[in-house]
Amino acid sequence: MHTAAIDERLQADCHCLGHLPSGVLLLNRNALLPWFILVPDTSRNDILDLPADQRDRIIADCAAVSAFIKRVLGFDKVNFAGLGNVVAQMHLHIIGRREADACWPQPVWGNLPEQHGDDGHYSAEQLRDIQAQIATAAGLVPASLE
Repeated sequence: MHTAAIDERLQADCHCLGHLPSGVLLLNRNALLPWFILVPDTSRNDILDLPADQRDRIIADCAAVSAFIKRVLGFDKVNFAGLGNVVAQMHLHIIGRREADACWPQPVWGNLPEQHGDDGHYSAEQLRDIQAQIATAAGLVPASLE
């Protein structure tokens, strides 16, 4: 899947980190929480409608990102969801959570504070570090960071 095929709302909200075997891995621009989004390489909108082998590959990639969030970033809880109410294109949220994070214990949707100035934004160095670490931990093929 090419980045151009990703819904423009996801592109506007995220950095494109690269490709996992099942699709494109994005990172939400708001750095208050590690909020990854996997956009599987499919035209179907719901993961439960996929053939078992493709569904299993997607879940394996999400599990690898979850393990990265826990082992490397040190979060003890991961929220995982595939909603699609606003953006119909299949995309799966993998979000690191911990007590006392920016919106604990509420869900991140509608509760994550807005970014102001440099607060809440990833630096170019942070993005490169995360990208390199996920490449090692989960087999990400890195994309060019803009």
